Amino acid sequence: MGLGAVALGGGLAFASLPADPAAAAAPTRGDGRPALRHGSAREAGLLPGPLKQLVADAEAFLQPSPRHPWYAGAVLLAGRGRTVALHKPIGMAVRYQAYDEETDTGVEFPPDRQIPMAEDTVFDLASVSKLFTSILAVQQIERGRIELEAPVASYLPDFGRAGKQDVTIRHLLTHTSGFRAWIPLYTAPTYEEKVQRVYDEALAGPPGTAYLYSDLNLISLQLVLEHVTGRRLDVLLREEITEPLGMRRTRYNPPASWKPKIAATEDARRPWSGLDRGLVWGEVHDENAYSLGGVAGHAGVFSDAWDLAVLARTLLDGGVCGRKRILRPESVELMFTDFNTAFPGDEHGLGFELYQHWYMGAMATPRTAGHTGFTGTALVLDPTTDSFLVVLGNSVHPVRSWRSGSAPRVAAANQLARAVPVRPARGRTAWFSGMASAATATLALPALDTSSGVARLSCALWWDTEPKADVLVLESSADGGTTWEPVPFTTRRPGGAAEAHPTGTATGWSGRVWHDLTAELPAAPGLVVRWRYTTDRLYVGRGAYVDGLRVEKGRRRLFDEARPADAARLRAEGWSRETG
Repeated sequence: MGLGAVALGGGLAFASLPADPAAAAAPTRGDGRPALRHGSAREAGLLPGPLKQLVADAEAFLQPSPRHPWYAGAVLLAGRGRTVALHKPIGMAVRYQAYDEETDTGVEFPPDRQIPMAEDTVFDLASVSKLFTSILAVQQIERGRIELEAPVASYLPDFGRAGKQDVTIRHLLTHTSGFRAWIPLYTAPTYEEKVQRVYDEALAGPPGTAYLYSDLNLISLQLVLEHVTGRRLDVLLREEITEPLGMRRTRYNPPASWKPKIAATEDARRPWSGLDRGLVWGEVHDENAYSLGGVAGHAGVFSDAWDLAVLARTLLDGGVCGRKRILRPESVELMFTDFNTAFPGDEHGLGFELYQHWYMGAMATPRTAGHTGFTGTALVLDPTTDSFLVVLGNSVHPVRSWRSGSAPRVAAANQLARAVPVRPARGRTAWFSGMASAATATLALPALDTSSGVARLSCALWWDTEPKADVLVLESSADGGTTWEPVPFTTRRPGGAAEAHPTGTATGWSGRVWHDLTAELPAAPGLVVRWRYTTDRLYVGRGAYVDGLRVEKGRRRLFDEARPADAARLRAEGWSRETG
């Protein structure tokens, strides 16, 4: 299976390919427009308020959160379309010269030797490097040198040892090979012995039966790429991605002259590090990548926020940047399509993670793609809204134990998602549930007499919530709010079929479009109907919107939100009116 296997909705549709690999590799011209430019939030089609809040939220993590700062500093970049509306450095790129284990404090450089973050500060991307290796692999699939479903051992015969003969290229790209997460390759004395350890490694389970994130997948893919192309991975990166795209601040093993512009990472010493190296600054932090000479499939790429935005824009544009094309649109589609439908919660395209609220926050959709890095980095691309987010932090500076979780990434993604306006369906404003965690918001109609005849509620509904964890419920009470019962309803999206909601609930992804809703209400002399939106304490989606509420019984309107007197009788707790 080569490029002709284009995944659509979990299935695979086959397309024809050029027989000549050179023809497949030949770049096709783009539209010639610049990939990116700085501009205002309005020019990007974004709301300025949430972008300001994005910065404020990020700056809060420079303070103890809860005990230590999550990072010493960060560079934040957010955009939509071809406009970068936010590019903001905060905090320090270099602050600590060491970590004091006894007091659990950082030993700071003198003030004149500390270096603040700048827009062009370069970061060790850690596992975000995996995206570059994956793109290089998909390029070779395009060119016919690699087949997606081919066994890795067909390219590297020694790889087939220890039961790995059935592991395919797809398994490596989707982390379903069965490799365990990591092994200490840095303990092997030579490069050749490190490679042999990968070849000799047995699997934790049969290929294709489970999702298990593993650095060994991308190290193995590196070995395949170098074998089929005859070029080292750093050369491939330069010739196939960074030079065509003009990414001048992206490379393996940055030169010494770059050091003042690079964010420092960890005071690497045992026992928390596998190697005693002291302050790591200007060299790759990951021990295995360091032992592999700084060039590895899983880690080792250094870059800045603007270069990553160029890459994001290129992929959102179907693989083209200006007049340079690095991938065909159908190849990019493979990166945004879930190959792991058998493992819900571990959605994965080729190289890219998909639909991961734990760092994508409210930007997460079934097609939102991204990756994080251990050093504190993240890249998120949302094709649904044509938006992109780069969060580069030095969160292991001065030591990895100071940070936990992914709260700054989630906060930034939530605010960028919030910055994408939702236009009301029927008027100037619509009711919005908010995006608070661990909250309950209600929007209640006044008590209505539905005791005679069939009363029907209608409205426009828009929802995008964390699946199953956050739920929107339509419910009614006939006893003044003492007890509530769900009200089944039906929704229909533009051009789509009717969808029944027999439990009166909506959760997860709805396409981020307005749906027409209808519901038959129970008969009662004083029926109260309300929307209730409940979120858990972890992550949220973009929330819910309701517009144009109306209740009719025959030709009589019992309630119509378009009438000011009726609208004034709505009771909102946690919901607010928004213009979009």
